[in-house]
Amino acid sequence: MSELLKARSAVYPGKEESFDGPKVKGYSFPDQCVDYDALFESYKTVGFQATNFSLAIEMVNDMLAAKSCPFEGEKIDGVRQDSGCTIFLGFTSNMISSGIRECLKFIVKENLVDVLVTTCGAIEEDIMKCLAPHFIGSFDFDGKTLRSKGLNRIGNLIVPNKNYELFEEWLVPILDEMHAKQKEEGKIWSPSQMISLMGSKINNEDSVLYWAWKNKIPVFCPAITDGAVGDVMYFHSYNKPGLIMDLVQDIRLINRTAVAANKTGMIILGGGVIKHHVANANLMRNGADFTLYINTAQPFDGSDSGATPDEAVSWGKIKSGSKDPVKVYCEATLIFPILVAQTFAKFHSKCLKEKQIHNGS
Repeated sequence: MSELLKARSAVYPGKEESFDGPKVKGYSFPDQCVDYDALFESYKTVGFQATNFSLAIEMVNDMLAAKSCPFEGEKIDGVRQDSGCTIFLGFTSNMISSGIRECLKFIVKENLVDVLVTTCGAIEEDIMKCLAPHFIGSFDFDGKTLRSKGLNRIGNLIVPNKNYELFEEWLVPILDEMHAKQKEEGKIWSPSQMISLMGSKINNEDSVLYWAWKNKIPVFCPAITDGAVGDVMYFHSYNKPGLIMDLVQDIRLINRTAVAANKTGMIILGGGVIKHHVANANLMRNGADFTLYINTAQPFDGSDSGATPDEAVSWGKIKSGSKDPVKVYCEATLIFPILVAQTFAKFHSKCLKEKQIHNGS
């Protein structure tokens, strides 16, 4: 074999075969107005995480289509069974720290999901933002200088200590009320009951917790003491010791909600406790039917945060044979507003139009 033929056979080995799949193609920008629906539709054939994001839009729309079907089966007291698909929305606390809070508020206000799972920071910061604002800062601000000024940094966001003081002043009377009911009536509180009480007390339409309380959407926070809520409970315990927080009530409720559902969908922004808590509840029904993860975590360290959807299939947390689960490797603030616009917002608008037609208006 000549040197040339040897080199060519190395560059072009084997039999040439055609590949049957969509062609790679992006959005062609027009001379006039941009068609944003067409732009996001084009993500399907852009490749990389744009294609995964397109699959995420499809996944959420499939969840909502299943949610449009009526619930079939036996109703269970205290368990939310409003439709043919129970949607679990899990998100880490930084989503509430950021402007994603407004996206979450829309979803909860319009009653488009059935279960929320989050961490302690989201509970306190949703309330704190009703009392005083967070601010945009910089990732590069010096920690020592911020500490000397009573300013706390969350990425490139700034939360003054004063906000936490306002939160403490607001929460202490609620803890007093909970302690009194426990002492006088034997009431034992769960974290979700405490959070519902907080939502009712804030009485502010900017609050995610307010709308969760209003729409009877349970908010589960298995790490309820891991933040300012826990700090205030710790301080409060010196004046009024003995307040009991019963986690078992909540694990029963979230697991029963999964078991009782016709179908389930999981939308998980971030990782850690919230990701596993949602997935583990779905283990109790042999896995979710629809799954979307959005996070930046990698699988190589064996963490649950970075675990791929296929790993969850091995545990029975995602149903084997369900619609192919989707993971988008992306920081959620970049894409979640677009995801909401292309899914929940359109679904809500369609429902409103159908309601108007039905009512003859």
